[in-house]
Amino acid sequence: MRAVRLINILTTLQAKGLVTAETLAAENGVSVRTIYRDIDALSLSGVPVYSERGSEGGYRLLDGYRVRLNGLSPGEAEAMFLSGVPGAAADLGLGSLMAGAQKKLTAALPEDLRQSAARMQGRFHLDAPTWFGESERPAHLQAIADAVWNCKLVRMRYRSWKAEKNREAEPLGVVLKGGAWYMAARVDGAVRTYRIARILDLVVTEERFQRPDDFDLAGYWTENTQRLEAELHPNTATLRVSKWGLRLLEHISPSYVRARMETGKDERNEDRWIVTLPCGQSQHAVSEFLRLGAEAEVLGPDTLREAMRETLERLAEFYDRGAP
Repeated sequence: MRAVRLINILTTLQAKGLVTAETLAAENGVSVRTIYRDIDALSLSGVPVYSERGSEGGYRLLDGYRVRLNGLSPGEAEAMFLSGVPGAAADLGLGSLMAGAQKKLTAALPEDLRQSAARMQGRFHLDAPTWFGESERPAHLQAIADAVWNCKLVRMRYRSWKAEKNREAEPLGVVLKGGAWYMAARVDGAVRTYRIARILDLVVTEERFQRPDDFDLAGYWTENTQRLEAELHPNTATLRVSKWGLRLLEHISPSYVRARMETGKDERNEDRWIVTLPCGQSQHAVSEFLRLGAEAEVLGPDTLREAMRETLERLAEFYDRGAP
């Protein structure tokens, strides 16, 4: 609808300042010619929007002009109150600020939209940690958040899987994943990921760094996650599973594995399925497949099947001895 598009253009200009017609067209899914007509319509309606010519030109609003919130649709108002994680904001030290902002936003909304927003808050709740897991509250989280915001260099003592190391890092962003907090930071010219709970000591310096203009936190995190998943599952295994085993396997496998799982009926046993899927190194794969109990048999590769057999023999020895 054109009315929604005009409001989108207004809010974009208010938020970003100078914006090109091409950018507005891409954000609204229309042609540049349509944006020209929309800008003319806004000007005729009294909105103080004007153009700046040149290679770096575009459109902007007159300084001081603000768009009121009564142009929000009910769905947009509801979505605004669904976004954000109150617990995460509190962990970052922003809980009171978020509460204050939502109160001001509520007061600025028309009465009918206030009711829609209240219904959304009362009917949907986001619990970030996984089942039976607790959200981390690392000691240095708020200090790192401040360093990210103010582009301050940090020095830290970090405990990795292998050893403790001292690092000087440029913190670029903070991510909450499955109840755990992570920091994306540039170290020695490369961006790396650090679990904040593993930072043993932290010093936030007064030394500033230049944040890369082209760094995209969401894009980096997606790419980094996909790369990590591939590194954790470099091998392929073939299993013969029961119907219940197949359901268990689909339940316990991460999304990366489920997306690449191939399943077919076992020609020798109509009650069984043959499943081919990515897996980790031998020790990790054994631990994962033992969770399926007698509902699954590893068919290959031979090295993994042998590792399963050796592990089961050791387990049998434990239980053959009798209770201590």
